[in-house]
Amino acid sequence: MNNNSVIIIAEAGVNHNGNISMALDLIESAANAGADFIKFQTFKADNIVTKTAIKAPYQIKSGKCSETQYKMLKRLELNHEMHETLIERCRDKNIGFLSSAFDLDSIDYLISLGIAFIKIPSGEITNFPYLRRVGKAGKSIILSTGMANDQEVKNAISVLTQAGADKEDITILHCNSEYPTPMLDVNLQAMCSMKKQFKTKVGYSDHTIGIEIPIAAVALGATVIEKHFTLNRNLDGPDHKASLEPDELSEMVRCIRNIQVALGDGIKRPSLSESKNLPVVRKSIVAALNIKKGTRFTEKNLCVKRPGTGISPMNWDNVLNRIATKDYQKDELIIL
Repeated sequence: MNNNSVIIIAEAGVNHNGNISMALDLIESAANAGADFIKFQTFKADNIVTKTAIKAPYQIKSGKCSETQYKMLKRLELNHEMHETLIERCRDKNIGFLSSAFDLDSIDYLISLGIAFIKIPSGEITNFPYLRRVGKAGKSIILSTGMANDQEVKNAISVLTQAGADKEDITILHCNSEYPTPMLDVNLQAMCSMKKQFKTKVGYSDHTIGIEIPIAAVALGATVIEKHFTLNRNLDGPDHKASLEPDELSEMVRCIRNIQVALGDGIKRPSLSESKNLPVVRKSIVAALNIKKGTRFTEKNLCVKRPGTGISPMNWDNVLNRIATKDYQKDELIIL
């Protein structure tokens, strides 16, 4: 996470629907799209939800209405053998493996797998024991902030740093936890506000339809972009409807890489590509009519025309009232 490139995380999440073959296909798709990481979710349903907990409205719309949240999550668990299979496929496809842990045991398990950094999901931002365990891990941290206010973000950062995390190793992701997120609720400027307020790196975890908001986030300074993707938006499951399909993911990655290059270093100067046009489109001081040697230069016998290979018009006042040292034909570049 120390390079200057925007980190693009293709969020597979639970869009594998509990099927290892689908999860492997998601890895291949993310790698082909050019994402830096693919991220899954690691949890034990018994550790994170009661047997009777209801599902969120978006989960009800996209799944089995009569199914409890526990039963849904139980179907979507990835066991240790599955994790090992996924990591091996990520190595084969040259894409980083990530997963968000949703309970303490899962944090320890992912750390034992040697993950590059810890991604804290939005729902855990007020989970004190969870945050303290992450802070003690000595890993770089990405903190999603969906549903949180400024004070809750501040509190979470405090818990992480007091537990041992270095603030320089924390990246805060602005996020809205509605699936899909209405454009009216994106509030992308909050990402910039958090960067200023908390003095950390920032990024954006997106749940909108389409790719324009992540691209805008990069233009505003995001260093990490996370975006859900699926093999098919029409599949049953809680997150498919708010996910990109493979061709859309590829387009998002392409656009983000272009935007990052286009942002440049912020120094205003002629680029190499445009420099060749400078003498063609800029102008010089030239003779407005035939001028005899010894004649004084005036606003009547001088004018400004292309090309820009002579005296710059910015020196206009310095040329006026000088004496011509040679004869000039109309349109001839003036020399001093």
